[in-house]
Amino acid sequence: MEDFRRTYLRLCKEGGVEPQESVVAQLQESRATQGSRLDLCGQSLSVDTCSVLARAFEKDAVFTEVSLSDCMLSEEGAKVLLTGLFLNTTVKVLDLKGNNLRSTGAEVLGKLLARNKTLRRLVLEWNALGVWVEAFSLFCDGLASNSVLTQLDLRNNQINHHGAFELALALKCNSTLEVLDLRWNNIGLLGGRSLLEALQKNKHRVQLEVAGNNIPSDTLNALVDNSDRQSTLRESRSRTQVLSKEIQTLREDKGRQFLSLMEAFDKQREDMGRSSRSTSIQIGQLQEALNEKTSAIKSLTAKLQMTEAALALSEQKKQNMGELLSRLNAEKEEQRKQQSEERTKEQEESATRDGKLFREIQNLTETNGQLRNKVEEMGCRYNTQQQQIFELKQELTNRTAELKLRLAQAEDRLETEKRRSKQALEDMDSLRQREVEHVNRHLEESERALQERIFKLEGQRIQLEEELSKAKAACVTERTQAEEELGRVHAQVRLQEQEHVSSLEEKLRSVCSSLQEVQLHCSQQKQTISALQVKNSQQNIEIDGLRRRIEELQQDLSGKDQEKVAEVSRVKVELQEQIGHLQAERTAQGGLKEKISVLEREMKVLSSNHREALLDKESEMSSMLEKLRLKEAEIQRMREDEAHRASYLHSAILTYIQGSPLGHHTNPKK
Repeated sequence: MEDFRRTYLRLCKEGGVEPQESVVAQLQESRATQGSRLDLCGQSLSVDTCSVLARAFEKDAVFTEVSLSDCMLSEEGAKVLLTGLFLNTTVKVLDLKGNNLRSTGAEVLGKLLARNKTLRRLVLEWNALGVWVEAFSLFCDGLASNSVLTQLDLRNNQINHHGAFELALALKCNSTLEVLDLRWNNIGLLGGRSLLEALQKNKHRVQLEVAGNNIPSDTLNALVDNSDRQSTLRESRSRTQVLSKEIQTLREDKGRQFLSLMEAFDKQREDMGRSSRSTSIQIGQLQEALNEKTSAIKSLTAKLQMTEAALALSEQKKQNMGELLSRLNAEKEEQRKQQSEERTKEQEESATRDGKLFREIQNLTETNGQLRNKVEEMGCRYNTQQQQIFELKQELTNRTAELKLRLAQAEDRLETEKRRSKQALEDMDSLRQREVEHVNRHLEESERALQERIFKLEGQRIQLEEELSKAKAACVTERTQAEEELGRVHAQVRLQEQEHVSSLEEKLRSVCSSLQEVQLHCSQQKQTISALQVKNSQQNIEIDGLRRRIEELQQDLSGKDQEKVAEVSRVKVELQEQIGHLQAERTAQGGLKEKISVLEREMKVLSSNHREALLDKESEMSSMLEKLRLKEAEIQRMREDEAHRASYLHSAILTYIQGSPLGHHTNPKK
């Protein structure tokens, strides 16, 4: 605001124009309120003031709203002021109410509308633009070429049917004007018909106010109905667009959900295929192993028949061995108990040893910390002694400098006294010699004292260094002793652990000999494998049934989507038919509105029904997916059990082969 005010005053000074106090005061008030509105209502603006304001509008773009109502603008002043707004880029609202603008003003306003690209609202109430038809036609030409103006106020401008015809031509070309106020003019029947024709041909909706223009009631009602029809058409179009967008979004969402579901199904199928392939491979491998084992068993049956007699003889030995095994088991239990007691004792002893070692380490760390503290104290004392030595040396240098200054002063005095009087030369020489001797004696005494003190400090420093070295050596020796003791303790612990591990290994070797009892479980494992194979076939049948069910659900979903598309197309056709009826039947607006509301309710009901159906399908699909997940988990669990049992069977067969009766038969011979 301050820049615009300064620009106005500067331009007035350059043009030799006396600035109007009212304009300056209004600019000052706008600056104080920091607003974007320039209000010069009721100010009588001269031509010079208008020219200065026009130049200011061209240079400084500050205000977005300018009010020049009732300013008594002359034709020349209005022309100059409006010319300054041709290239302005900030003013969006211009109020020229009550300025009695005529032919020149209408022409300049037409040029302003043709060239200005930011003006949105133009108020021209209480002027006389419609008196001169040629000038008003130029104004309408500018309105036709304008592409930014949205509101135009032409109340009380003496516009007749010729001016209305020009406005109608302009409305046919203009596509941005939204509000046109033509109240209290003299448009008449012909002007009303031309405006009605222009509004019917204009695709853009224009809110037209034509009260007080001597227009017959039928034409006036037609204008009002046309505006209502335009508004209803706009609303219906917006609603149809919103509905179509919602339907499109629903279709896209459902498509995405269906695609994601299909991807999940494909992944599950792939996982199930991979798992089934892996299980079939494992079963084949197990079957091959079983075939090999059966062939080996068949070959061994012949040997078993030969060894039946030997087995009958060895039954008594087996009984004896069973008794021995029971006794060995009892002894093993006793040994286990003893070993557990020994372990507890060893753990307690190791805990006590660890506690002792920990306490010793703590004591060593404490002594180490004390020694470190002593070393730090000795270091501090050493630093203080070094600081004292440095201070004494500095004091010695300062005193020598002072003595030298005294000598220089004494020599100056002697020279001056020599010049003054030759008679007192001998006396002054004697005095100078005595003073020099006294100073030399004092200097020698101070040097001796300082040297003695330095020697003492050096001795103290040497003693402190010796104590420090002794403390460091003691700390190092204690540390080495502690490390050696820790190494010995660790070596003892390792030896004990190795002995314990060797004893445990021997016990494990003795326990491994008792694993021959697994031979009795081979027949049971064969039966469980056959049962599992039967169960696996049943599960595969159930999986196939679930797959068929999923395919049926997918077909149902596709049928629902097709029904939805057909229903949406049918609703679109019905809406298009209703829009055609709305355009054809001008007088039945109320009935059409009711039909549109009925259609909207039907659409809402249909959309709600469709949403409910989709929700039901989604819940059904989620339940089916949950069932699938449970079945897959059960299948996975059974596969794991089957793999575990197969591994167990494999190990049992190996143990059976290794511990066959032939081996038992050969052992007694040995």
